[in-house]
Amino acid sequence: MPKNPKLKSILIIGSGPIVIGQACEFDYSGSQSLRSLREDGIETILINSNPATIMTDPSMADHVYLLPLTTKSIIKILKEHPQIDAVLPTMGGQTALNLCIEADEKGIWEEFGVELIGVDINAINITEDREQFRELMGRIGVAMAPQATATSFLKGKEIAQEFGFPLCIRSSFTLGGAGAAIVYEEEDFDKLLRRGLEISPIHEVMIDKAMMGWKEYELELLRDKNDNVVIICSIENMDPMGIHTGDSITVAPAMTLSDKTYQKMRDMAIKMMRSIGDFEGGCNVQFAVSPDEKEDIIAIEINPRVSRSSALASKATGYPIAKIATKLAIGYTLDELDNQITKSTSALFEPTLDYVIVKIPRWNFDKFEGSDRTLGLQMKAVGEVMGIGRSFQEALHKATQSLEIKRNGLGADGKGYTDYNQIIDKLTHASWDRVFVIYDAIAMGIPLSQIHDITKIDMWYLKQYEELFQLEKEISKYTIDTLDKDLLLEAKQKGYGDRQIAHMLGCLESQVYNKRDEFNIQRVFKLVDTCAAEFTAKTPYYYSTFENIIETPEGDTYVHNESVVTDKKKIVVLGSGPNRIGQGIEFDYCCVHGVLAAAECGYETIMINCNPETVSTDFDTADKLYFEPVFWEHIYDIIRHEKPEGVIVQLGGQTALKLAEKLTKYGIKIIGTSFESLDLAEDRGSFSKLLKENNIPYPEFGVAENADEALELANQLNFPILVRPSYVLGGQGMKIVINKEELVEHVVDLLRKIPNNKLLLDHYLDGAIEAEADAICDADGNVYIIGIMEHIEPCGVHSGDSNATLPAFNLGDLVMQQIIDHTHTIARALNTVGLINIQFAIKDDMVYIIEANPRASRTVPFIAKAYKEPYVNYATKVMLGEKKVTDFTFNPQLEGYAIKQPVFSFNKFPNVDKRLGPEMKSTGESILFIDSLKDDEFYDLYSRRKMYLSK
Repeated sequence: MPKNPKLKSILIIGSGPIVIGQACEFDYSGSQSLRSLREDGIETILINSNPATIMTDPSMADHVYLLPLTTKSIIKILKEHPQIDAVLPTMGGQTALNLCIEADEKGIWEEFGVELIGVDINAINITEDREQFRELMGRIGVAMAPQATATSFLKGKEIAQEFGFPLCIRSSFTLGGAGAAIVYEEEDFDKLLRRGLEISPIHEVMIDKAMMGWKEYELELLRDKNDNVVIICSIENMDPMGIHTGDSITVAPAMTLSDKTYQKMRDMAIKMMRSIGDFEGGCNVQFAVSPDEKEDIIAIEINPRVSRSSALASKATGYPIAKIATKLAIGYTLDELDNQITKSTSALFEPTLDYVIVKIPRWNFDKFEGSDRTLGLQMKAVGEVMGIGRSFQEALHKATQSLEIKRNGLGADGKGYTDYNQIIDKLTHASWDRVFVIYDAIAMGIPLSQIHDITKIDMWYLKQYEELFQLEKEISKYTIDTLDKDLLLEAKQKGYGDRQIAHMLGCLESQVYNKRDEFNIQRVFKLVDTCAAEFTAKTPYYYSTFENIIETPEGDTYVHNESVVTDKKKIVVLGSGPNRIGQGIEFDYCCVHGVLAAAECGYETIMINCNPETVSTDFDTADKLYFEPVFWEHIYDIIRHEKPEGVIVQLGGQTALKLAEKLTKYGIKIIGTSFESLDLAEDRGSFSKLLKENNIPYPEFGVAENADEALELANQLNFPILVRPSYVLGGQGMKIVINKEELVEHVVDLLRKIPNNKLLLDHYLDGAIEAEADAICDADGNVYIIGIMEHIEPCGVHSGDSNATLPAFNLGDLVMQQIIDHTHTIARALNTVGLINIQFAIKDDMVYIIEANPRASRTVPFIAKAYKEPYVNYATKVMLGEKKVTDFTFNPQLEGYAIKQPVFSFNKFPNVDKRLGPEMKSTGESILFIDSLKDDEFYDLYSRRKMYLSK
C-alpha cells in the first residue's frame, strides 16, 4: 500500500502534442509515473491529447482521456470520476503545470476536493514569477545576475538604460525559452522587448545582465517528505551561457568543475529546493559559474517538476527519476524504496558514473526555409541523441554518429568546412553544426586560444578535440597494411568509426572491420549500473566500448564483456533514433509495442536505440537495451554478439528501414517484409511497373538525374509538377513547381543538397482529394485494413501536415471500393508481411496511387487509439509468423469521427513562411473526437482547408 492511505485514485496531466521545447521526454516521464502508481494499486486517470505516444495507450492507465488540455476537459473528468483524490501535474512539462495553475485559479481543485501532490501551487508560482523568485533568492542568500522585471515597454527601456548591453530578455510562464533573446545592440532592443511581452501569458519579462561566457550547469534533485534530498546527476553544458540548455551539447557528469565548487553548488541547490515550498518530488536547478579561478556561482532558475533533462539524467544514470518522484509524491520516503537497478540497495543514494554521457540536440532547420539558424536563448531543437562512452571523446563520437545527418562522426569523412571565413562566422554566431565546426577549425590550424576567445567553450573540451585531430593526422600517415594494432585500438577507444578510419587510410570500411577482427579488437558491452559496479546490477542496460586485452598470471587473455548471451531465441528491434519532423514519437510507440508483442511470443527482446527521451530506451521495456547509435557498425557488432533469429526494421521509421539492405547483404534475417519488397516500394520505376501490371492508376511520372532530363520530362508531364528526391522522410525536398524556371531552380538546389539522388517528377493532380489507408498483411496474403482516412486539406499538403479524418467522410461507395481493392492488391503484390501504408489521390471518382510504404506509418498509433485496438501488437505477431491476420477478432470501436490534427512550432521561427506544401513541417499531433460532421470544429477546419496550401 502507498504510504498515504488516503490516495486511491490519481489524475495525471500529460503534456499534449509535441512542440519544440516539450517533446517525448514527458511521454517517458508520464509513462513511468503511471506504471509506478499502478504498482501500488492506485487507480490512474490520464488526460492527454496526443495519440502518438505510449503514455495514452489503453494499457497504461485505468482511464485514458484523449481530450484537449483545458479546464473544461478537467471538469468533465472530475464529474465522471468523483473518486479522484489527487492530481499529479509534474509529469507533463510546462503545459501540465500551466493547466494546473489555471484550474487552481478557477477553484476547480477545491470544488472537487482534489489534493495537489508532487509540488505545490506556491512553488510553481514562485519559480515561474521571475520577480518573486529573485526576491526569494535574495532572502536565502543565493546570488543571481543583476535583473529586474518589466510589465510594460516603458519599464523595459528604463531597465536597459540602467544595465547596459548585452542583456537577456526572458518571458515569464513560457516553454522552451519562448520569447527569450540576447540583445547585443540598442537598436534591436525595442523589437525583442515587444516580442517578449507579447509571448508571456501575463505580459511580463525579466531583463538581466547577460553573463556571456559563464559556464552553465544543471543538477537533478529528488526530495521526500522527511526532507531527504539526493542529487541524481550533474550536467555540464559544453556551450557557455547564452544558448538554451535544450540546444546545448551537454555532458554528464560535470567535467570541468572543481570539487569545492561542486559541493558549494550542491548546497545551494538543496537550499533553493527547500526554500520554494514543502513538497515531495523532482526538481531541476540551473546555475552559471564564472570561467575564472574564482568560480563564482549564480542561480539561473529552478523547475519544480521533472524536466527535459530528467529523462536524460535518468538514462545517463539508470536512476528512474520520474518513477521515484511519483513514489515520493504518494508518501514514500527514499530509504523505503529500492534502487531499481540493483534491487538490493535503497533509492536513498546518489548514482556514481564510471562512464561519460554526451547529449547533442537534433535540429530540423531544413524544414523552416528562411529560419534564423543561429542558436540563442530560445530553444530550436526538435530532438536529441545521447552517446555513452568510457571517455568524453568516445561519447562525443557516438553521439555525432547517432544524429543521422550523413556524418560519420567528427572529421575524417571529407564533409568538413574548409573556408576560413565561414568557420569563423559559424563559431562567432553559434551554429547548429558547431560540434563539427570546432574540429574543422582545429584541422585548419586556428589556435585553440582563438577558438576559446570566440566561443568561450572551456579549454578542456577544446584540448579533447585537438587530441582527436592529432590522432587522425597520425593514422593518415599509414595504410591499412602498415597500421599497427595499438593505434587502431586507440582510434576505436576514442570513438572513431570504421568508416572514418577507412577515410584516413584510403581504404574500404570492410577492410578496417576485417583488420579489427585480425587484431582481435572487439567491441565489449558494459552495464549502466548507477553505482560504478560497487553493487551487482540486475538490469540489462548496456553500452559498448573497447578495452585492452587483459592477461592473467597463467597466460590466458580476455576482455571483460558484461553482456551475457543467453540460449533463448532472440529478436532485435531497431529504434527510430532522434526525434525529427517526419519521424517522431509515433515510431517509438510502434517499437515499444513490437518489443512487448515479441516478448508475448516467447522471444528474448533486444532494443537498439540512442534517443534518451523515449520509452523504448527505458531500462525495463525490452529484456536487453543497447543504448547505441542506430549506425551500421554498432548494430552489426551487437547482432554478431547476440545472434538473434532476426531483426525487425519496419517499426523504426526510415532510420531502421535504411539499414535493411545492409542487413540482407550480410545474411541477417529481416522479420516481416523483405528488403526486396521495401526497396521495390521505394523505387518509383519498379513500383509503377507493379501498379501497371495490376491495372492500378497512378499520376504520370518520370525520373531525372539532372536539370536537362527534368526539362525534357516537363514537356511530357505538363505543369504543375511535383518534384521529390528518392529515399527521404517527411517529404524532405518536395516541391510543386508551376513553370520551367522554378523546375530548374529546384532541381539544381536539390542535387546540391542531396548529390547523386534520383529525382521523381509527378504530374500534380490539382484539386484532388487525398486519402490514406493502413493495413496488416500476412505471408499467406490475408489483408485487413485497419483504417481509411480522408484528409481535410487537398492533395499537395503533406499527409503529416493534414487533418486526417477517420473514417472517411466524403468518399462515395465507388471510391471506397477502389481504395479497398487497391490496398489488398498492392499489399499482396509487395509480399507485405506486417504493416503497410498507402496514400491515394482521388480526382473525378478515380483513385490514383501516390505511394506505398510497407512499414509502420505515422498514422498507426492514431488509428489504434481511435479504434481502441492494439494493431502494432497484431502486426508484430504476424511478422514473427506466430499468427495469421485471420486469427484475430477485429472489433474497432468509434462513435462519430476521430481527426488527427497536426501541431506546428512556427512560433520558434517568426520569419518563416507558414504555408503548407508537400514537405512536412508539423512537430506533433493531437486527436479530436467529434460526434458528427455538423460539429463546429470540423466545420471550421473544413472551411480553412485550402488556406495554407503553397507550391
